[in-house]
Amino acid sequence: MEKKAGKEEAVELLGKTVENKQIIFKGYIEGIPEETDMELRIGKKLQLEKVPKGSGGLLVKNLYLSCDPFMRGRMRNFTGSYIPPFTPGEVIEGFGVSKVLDSDNPDFKPGDIISGFTGWEEYSLIYKTEQLRKIQADDIPLSYHVGLLGMPGFTAYAGFYEVCTPKRGEYVFVSAASGAVGQLVGQLAKLHGCYVVGSAGSKQKVDILKDKLGFDGSFNYKEEADLDKALKSHFPEGIDIYFDNIGGSMLDAALINMRINGRIAICGMVSQQSFSDRQGIHNLIQLITKRVKMQGFLQSDYLHLFPRFLEDVTSLCKEGKITYLEDMNEGLESGPSAFVGLFSGKNIGKQVIRVAHN
Repeated sequence: MEKKAGKEEAVELLGKTVENKQIIFKGYIEGIPEETDMELRIGKKLQLEKVPKGSGGLLVKNLYLSCDPFMRGRMRNFTGSYIPPFTPGEVIEGFGVSKVLDSDNPDFKPGDIISGFTGWEEYSLIYKTEQLRKIQADDIPLSYHVGLLGMPGFTAYAGFYEVCTPKRGEYVFVSAASGAVGQLVGQLAKLHGCYVVGSAGSKQKVDILKDKLGFDGSFNYKEEADLDKALKSHFPEGIDIYFDNIGGSMLDAALINMRINGRIAICGMVSQQSFSDRQGIHNLIQLITKRVKMQGFLQSDYLHLFPRFLEDVTSLCKEGKITYLEDMNEGLESGPSAFVGLFSGKNIGKQVIRVAHN
């Protein structure tokens, strides 16, 4: 039996009453997230009515949801960040891929597939539509639009090319290299003609970096008693570019091993972001003695480059020049465990939750 076209399905669902499963944020936390910080709730029966006229909003069916480390920062009662905290008792939100069921927005119509911020629930009403993006149908998996062709992929692209300003032949180190961002950074660096080494937290991941993703070298940071020594063994001449997803002791060790005029892109600090009392950095004097540039960034700083990124990375993907690893969890109810697993390195590749198949 053929699947119904998107618009036909949307029309058929409107007017029906459904049970809307939701993942609720229970309250602000300290430390590493636990599954009990969230709960699955079967929301009140939701009648899928047309979106109110004049609202400019959308009614969507969520297909894929993204698990991202930055969401941990929204679990604390802190309003001084670039994105506000979650509201206790309300639905968690994050990046997702969704199907439009009804629209009061001229830019979107029923049946369209979109990506952007949505709720961790089966059906969502979205009124903030400014940064939603319509996905054109092709042979690339829809889930890639929360990974390779979404925020993580663009973070890798903008961070590597704009912050790191790479040159052919340079020595590049990537931490958390098998994750959603790191795996693409490493492959872009190889395509750019760089020598690339990545760190990861298991033998399986270390092998994947070399055997599947084409890194020149890799090591398991959990098995290294001396990170400085480990880096020197892979970079006897030093590091030109360090793409940092970890922070903490790995950043400290990388600072010692930077070459003159090296660049460090601070993308994430997953080793520190679950703690209020964070580990200090001891080797910052290297920034002076070696004239190293260290810069933190957000992918949103470079949104003007997104069309170029989409064209470039889509082409590389279709040409088979990029491999992208996903860790797919089935069902909205798997969301809390999938998210928590990010902070123990449980996932291999981009962590995605499949809410519905179509």
